[in-house]
Parts: sequence; C-alpha cells; structure tokens
Amino acid sequence: MFEVVIGLEVHVQLNTKTKLFCSCATSFNHKQNTNTCPTCLALPGALPVLNQEVLQKATMLGTALGATVNRTSYFDRKSYFYPDSPTAYQITQFYTPVIQNGSLDIDFEDGTKKTIRVGFAHIEADAGKNIHEGDISKVDLNRAGTPLLEIVTEPDMRSSQEAVLYLKKLHSIIRYLDIGDANMQEGSFRVDVNVSIRPKGDEKLYTRVEIKNINSFKFIEKAIEVEVRRQSEAWEDGIYDEEIVQETRLFDQVKVETRSMRGKEEAADYRYFPEPDLLKAVITDEMFEKYSQIPELPDAKKERFIKEFGLSVYNADVITANIEMAHFFEDMMAEGISGKNAATWLTVELQSRLKGDVNLANTPVDAKKLGTLVKRIEDQIVSGKAAKEVLDYLMENEAEVDGVIDKLGLKQVTDMGAIEAICDEIITANPEKVEQLKGGKDKLFGFFVGQVMKASKGSANPQAVNEILKAKLG
Repeated sequence: MFEVVIGLEVHVQLNTKTKLFCSCATSFNHKQNTNTCPTCLALPGALPVLNQEVLQKATMLGTALGATVNRTSYFDRKSYFYPDSPTAYQITQFYTPVIQNGSLDIDFEDGTKKTIRVGFAHIEADAGKNIHEGDISKVDLNRAGTPLLEIVTEPDMRSSQEAVLYLKKLHSIIRYLDIGDANMQEGSFRVDVNVSIRPKGDEKLYTRVEIKNINSFKFIEKAIEVEVRRQSEAWEDGIYDEEIVQETRLFDQVKVETRSMRGKEEAADYRYFPEPDLLKAVITDEMFEKYSQIPELPDAKKERFIKEFGLSVYNADVITANIEMAHFFEDMMAEGISGKNAATWLTVELQSRLKGDVNLANTPVDAKKLGTLVKRIEDQIVSGKAAKEVLDYLMENEAEVDGVIDKLGLKQVTDMGAIEAICDEIITANPEKVEQLKGGKDKLFGFFVGQVMKASKGSANPQAVNEILKAKLG
C-alpha cells in the first residue's frame, strides 16, 4: 500500500593527525579537554587555518564515488547554540560543497544492482562531546574541530534493506581508502536517517522524519522499520497530518521505538553565511592528479578475486566486504593454494575460532600460517580433519605448522603398502560384513573406511583408503 522513501546522511570522521583548523591532535583517548587550543575553544583573536590533508581525503572519496570534485569550494557558518560548540556556530560547506553528484551501487542477493545517488559531501568541523553523569552534564572538547565529511544521498532507497546495503558499501569504501576508521561504536561513522512514506505510485514527497545518530547497522534497519510502521499506522488511522511532523527523533534500542527529540530546523534557521575567517579551499591540478590515485575498491577487488582465484560470488562478497579479510586472503594465496580452499579455511574455520577480542588483526594464526596449513592439506600431508586439530593448537600456542603436525603425529600416511596392510586386517576381522556388503548392503562400505581410518588413528590418506577398499571389496 505504501512506498518507503529513505535518504541518508553519514558523518565520517577523517583520520587526519590534526584537527580541521588547528594543530591539535585528533586522538580521543586522552584526558578530557587536553587536546584543545585557543582555536578549539573559540577564544577571541584565534583564527582557523585549513588542514590540507582534508582536501586529499575528500578528493579520494569523490573519485571513489565517481563524483565531481570541486577544485574550488568555500566554507560557511552554520549558527546553532549547543553546549558542545564553544563557537556557537559550525564551520561547514553549505553553498559550494567539495563533492557533488556522485553515486554508489548496491548489490542484492539475486545478483541485481541499484544505483544510489550521492547528492553531495561537504567538509565540516565536529562538535565536542556531552557527558551526562546523573544530574550533572560535562563537556569534553577534545573532539571539537575534528574534520568530518558529511555524505548526503538523494531519497533513492525504498527499504531498510537497501539503506543497510548502501551503508555497508560506503563503510567498506571508507576503510579501503583509509580516510577514516569508520568505527560506529566510537562515533566516527554516524548515521542520520530521513524516512517518509507515500502511497504506491505517488511521486510526491511527504513529511520526512530524521532519526539521529544510530550506532549499528542492525539498529538502523530496526529504527527504519519501526518508524515506517508508526507513519503507516498514522496514515491508516486518518491522523497522519497531526502525528507526523518534520522533526528529529531518537531510536530507543530498549523499547524499540522512535521518540521525539526536537523540531527539525530548516536551512533558514541556521542563518548560513560565508565564513569570513577562511579563504576558499583550492585543489590544484597537481593536487588533484596526486590525490585521485586511489587503491583498488571492493567491487573491483571482488571481480578480480572471482576471475583470478575462481571464488564464488558469495565468497568474493564476504571476503572483499572487509579490507582486513581481503588482505588476509591475498596473503594466504601467496602460499600457492586454491582460492576455494583458502576461502573456506578463512571464512569458516578461522573465523569460527576468533572469539572475544581476538580478530584478524591480532589472531595468533596469521595469513602465512593458515595458507601453509591449507597447502599441507592440498599436498596430502595432513587430512582436513587433522588440519582442524593443528589449527586449534596454533590458536593456543606459538608454533609453526610443520612442527605441530609432527608433534601431534598427524602426518598423513601415503605409503600404499602400509595402508593396504591395514585394509587387509580390517577385512579379515569382519568376514560377515564383507559378505553383507557383497550381498548388496552398499552402506557398509563406509564402515570399512571408518575402521581403517580409526586403525590408522586418522593418518591414512582417505583417497588411498577408498581406492584400496574398492579394489579389494569389489
């Protein structure tokens, strides 16, 4: 009955060493209000000076989005009064943003794609942080002045699924470009969701509601669904115009509901005007040539992995969605193994063993070790089952793959004579089952394979076992 209309605003903290308009560090793990200076604190006479590294990172993102990168852009003042903004205004880009008219493709499970238009992205200074402790509120200005890129889409998404697909793709691109760590929990990738509904077939845009600062993909999806349900029920009950107003709402993760926060300001409320203390931001031809050289992005890497390593589309999607996993996979492939086996042991076996604070960045089994272990399987030195034991051992102990294989006695027996002798013993010990097998009970073949593997303590090469037993049992 209703069509959902969604637009997204994403604030990405850039990982520059210093702030946007001063030389204060952008590290937030320090004591409150220690990474500040007269510019951060808006003391009289302090003037902003643009951090050129921000233009580099903006150019990289614009290139990745296939957008127009404005070689000349300007800064503006956005007036608002909050405790975490000592200037009582924010320096941003309203009239001429640095990036315009980009796009990003999202991929659905059925293999189809959809293009989401990115209207613009602009540079702006972050505010500080309010800390609420009981009846007392404190302000930490360490974050004030940190450079942000606000990336704003057109209202092109039609479901919570599309919104999350877009955000995951954008998040991945930010990490691939290494222009920000995009840590949602720490607030360096903050999402505002604009949601409205309309009758299917209607082209009119109705009242939109903004849901602020949601810190996980799961909660973003849930917040959209909850808000769509609220608006749909209001429409069906005939109270849409009374209930649905242009406002900013919060998502309550415990009660699973959106809640009114404040009325939504219009542009005029912010009283934008050109920033008088800053010159225009200029990206020269030389700067653009240098900054627009970007690394291989997720979609290109995915296509290459499929062609070069024979990965399935699913495995290529999983591996390239995360830059750390993509690099880990490529380092594994340097050991000369098959892409399919590398993908399985990375995405299934190793991932299932990463618990708590252990991740790909600090796992005791690095890419070379895991690649070597897969190589030993392919060379039939260990069986797949034995390799899992080796991996378990390596997760708990500092050791080399070959040393663990020897220590645990897991090297596969490939001596055909030795395996044949074990097969003969098992056949001789089970004459009745041999007759039953020859009489048509084919499932008993698995019994003989199992008994030989048990007798060899799992060290016999399974392929050799099967071949010998087939020959001896007909």
